[in-house]
Amino acid sequence: MEETLFKSESTLDRSAIADHLRAVADKLDAGEPIVLTAGEETLSLEVPARPTFEVKAERETGSGPDELSVEFELEWDDGQDGGEAGGEFSVE
Repeated sequence: MEETLFKSESTLDRSAIADHLRAVADKLDAGEPIVLTAGEETLSLEVPARPTFEVKAERETGSGPDELSVEFELEWDDGQDGGEAGGEFSVE
């Protein structure tokens, strides 16, 4: 069963999105919690030292024009310190 703890979706320019991603990267680098806020809703997440990092690019086809997406996901077991080291990954 999956429970959504926080969700926010909005259309932003690339610069604003980069600012959000930088803020997450800075928190990860510093070992600080990631605090998500939208309106009155706030969620603080303590990310372990070695979470699983998943990157996925998708194309959704069907009704209307194709929709492309890229997803960056950090995943860990509640109460665990993270998973095993995976293969080499880079963004160019």
